[in-house]
Amino acid sequence: MKHFSEKKILIADDEPSVRSLVKRFLGKNYIISEANDGEEAVNITRIWMPDLVLMDILMPKMDGLTACYIIKTDRDTNTIPVVMLTAVGYELNKKLSQDVMAADGYITKPFSRQDLMDTIDQFLTGSK
Repeated sequence: MKHFSEKKILIADDEPSVRSLVKRFLGKNYIISEANDGEEAVNITRIWMPDLVLMDILMPKMDGLTACYIIKTDRDTNTIPVVMLTAVGYELNKKLSQDVMAADGYITKPFSRQDLMDTIDQFLTGSK
């Protein structure tokens, strides 16, 4: 297993069980913060400046697509990679996430630990 990194990851998902699972996968290697909805994800991103955001699409208050768009169009946060992590795997959502809302990646639930780690490694080690 890799050694602990000082890299920060924000997990934005309204389901505590999903946040807990992702945190369990990543917590030994990264510094983790959590958001319950898109509005909270935007606020935490602006203050905490994570190295990567994992963002669910379907969330209360503000959906993940809107939150992603706000993060990617803000000059202070636009370089932070946002990876959509969602059960909504339709091609239209994938295209909308990446082409319109400027998401950097897309992972469909359910996902394996290896898929998650491989995607995160692409963005945090620069091996895209």
